[in-house]
Amino acid sequence: MAERPGSRHHSLYKLTGSPPWKEAFRQGCLERMRNSRDRLLSKYRQAGGSMSGGAQNTLLVQEVMEEEWNALQSVESWPQAWAQLEEPMDLAVLEEIQQELIDQEQSIISEYEKSLQFDEQCLSVMLAEWEANPLICPVCTKYNLRIAGGLVVCQCGLYIQSHSPEVTEQKLRACLEDSVNEHSAHCPHTPEFSVTEGTEEKSCLLMSCLACDTWAVIL
Repeated sequence: MAERPGSRHHSLYKLTGSPPWKEAFRQGCLERMRNSRDRLLSKYRQAGGSMSGGAQNTLLVQEVMEEEWNALQSVESWPQAWAQLEEPMDLAVLEEIQQELIDQEQSIISEYEKSLQFDEQCLSVMLAEWEANPLICPVCTKYNLRIAGGLVVCQCGLYIQSHSPEVTEQKLRACLEDSVNEHSAHCPHTPEFSVTEGTEEKSCLLMSCLACDTWAVIL
């Protein structure tokens, strides 16, 4: 049957019909998909965080299959073997590999969505705790902060001499909430808080996020 112009699968159909080559292609595709997690999630975020079912709506499957096909063709130890491959790959086998990749892609996205939901829940709990009195320590999220004369302490070990002696529970609460809300406007992950050394040997309360690689001095 003549090749259809523009067919993206045509070259893939020429892959060997022998089981070893099918398995090599299959395993290579699956491994390539696993190693492309960051690229997949980047495409997913660019797509607005939504993806419909079906092979035609996948984000990375076709790219992965074509990349693996090109990689196998370039293996120096196999050129003679490739030259002998004449029988077209069974379309059912190709579709089976494609479906495995679709399932793996959807599994990665599902895991990512669950992680986002967990972060959102943690963020909601954190904000709810801060809105309640007294103010919960953002570092340990267990004990209450005590603030007096510019000194902020917690029984978890947090000890900060504020650069501003006028700091109060209300001001610190507002600063924490503003910082968290500002971060959540561009990143869905929950930031972390820690105490680090600042200038003039004074400790600082730091908010950071590994997901978006940002940080901010809170106090």
